[in-house]
Amino acid sequence: MQTRVLSKQWAMALWAGASLAGCAPEPAAEPQVATSEAALRTTRAPVLTPQVSGTTRTLIGLSAVDAQVAWASGVGGTYARTTDGGATWQTGVVPGAEALQFRDVEALSADVAYLLSIGVGADSRIYKTEDGGATWTEQFRSANPDAFYDCFAFWSPTRALAFSDAVAGRFPVIRTGDGTTWQDIGDALPAAQPGEAGFASSGTCVAVQGANRAWIATGGAGKARILLTEDGGDTWEAVETPVVQGTPSAGILSVAFRDARHGMIGAGELAAPEAFADTVARTRDGGRSWSLTSRPPFPGAIYGLAYAHAATAVVTGPAGAAWTADEGDTWTSLPGATGYWAVAFGTPNTGWLVGSGGRILKLQL
Repeated sequence: MQTRVLSKQWAMALWAGASLAGCAPEPAAEPQVATSEAALRTTRAPVLTPQVSGTTRTLIGLSAVDAQVAWASGVGGTYARTTDGGATWQTGVVPGAEALQFRDVEALSADVAYLLSIGVGADSRIYKTEDGGATWTEQFRSANPDAFYDCFAFWSPTRALAFSDAVAGRFPVIRTGDGTTWQDIGDALPAAQPGEAGFASSGTCVAVQGANRAWIATGGAGKARILLTEDGGDTWEAVETPVVQGTPSAGILSVAFRDARHGMIGAGELAAPEAFADTVARTRDGGRSWSLTSRPPFPGAIYGLAYAHAATAVVTGPAGAAWTADEGDTWTSLPGATGYWAVAFGTPNTGWLVGSGGRILKLQL
């Protein structure tokens, strides 16, 4: 476990350095990426509008409810909320969590949201508000001194999963059925590879769809895998993927599904921020097989990935952001969008990007 903790801390430091810089080094060479004429005919060029978050803290997690309501989360126990489409954002710090990093936020409404903080042992926590952030209740604090919870996702207001790095070859995944109490279901998951873990880069290493489907993205081991369930977490299977992998700092960082069959993963090698690599793959059979897409037009890791509508999706990382209207066959850069960690859509045409220095971009397709 000590090796895993050290590698995790190294990765956290690397991410922090990349995000606080607000931009990435200029790549030596960039692959030629054609823009699909069909894509441009069906999806207009995105409109990016900077917004004022009210904080300079790095924002890492993002959850959009609709075109008006979105929540963000970040370092220093920080959260932010808008209820008017981002015209104004209200920010705050959860009392008692000032030293924590909220790498994931899951918003259910303008008033109800959950925060997940990362860290070894007791630093991994889950908080809930029901009054728009005026007060917070701590629901979960890891009692396992070696666990490290990376991300969570909700099927409904009362049903959710949270994923932790492996401990002694076992994933201590927790699940709630009432939105309040969390139980360990790790015995139901496949055994972990040596060093296998999640990456808390944007709180999107777990995706859910429908009433019972979920996908967990892993890395840090010999194979970058997707762990999938179709029965709400009672049973699981593991699937290998073709993205960059094989070191403690490489693997899948983000997973998203637009329906039961179609999904995408974003990956990277955190130790090679200037390298172009196989960082995106897609599935058309619910995650049981994966094929590489073309490479996005920026180097380094994909921290966040989200669908907007149909086959249109956006990927983001320290070195840039890009969108595709054909699920990765072709990509178009989002100009000037560097240093953003997370992306989420509240409607098929309205979303946000959040990142270093408390920066927020509204994204309209």
